[in-house]
Amino acid sequence: MIVYVTGYCPYCHAAKDLLADKGVSFTEVDVTGKPGERALLRTRAEGRSTVPQIFISGIPIGGYDELAALERAGELDPLLEKT
Repeated sequence: MIVYVTGYCPYCHAAKDLLADKGVSFTEVDVTGKPGERALLRTRAEGRSTVPQIFISGIPIGGYDELAALERAGELDPLLEKT
């Protein structure tokens, strides 16, 4: 799992906290001030460049709102089990 973040983004912190609370390990990629990393993010995230951007098993699921919605719907754990 990869989570693209910036250091100053409250939604990034919320996403990382949710994943940490679930005991999920992930790779954090900080794109702060890194235009090359941000360009890679935009390519991987199908044009989105906002953070966080979360990828589970290489699949872009979106940001914190989408992650939280998956959790509320009971759909996050099954996705995480596939990683």
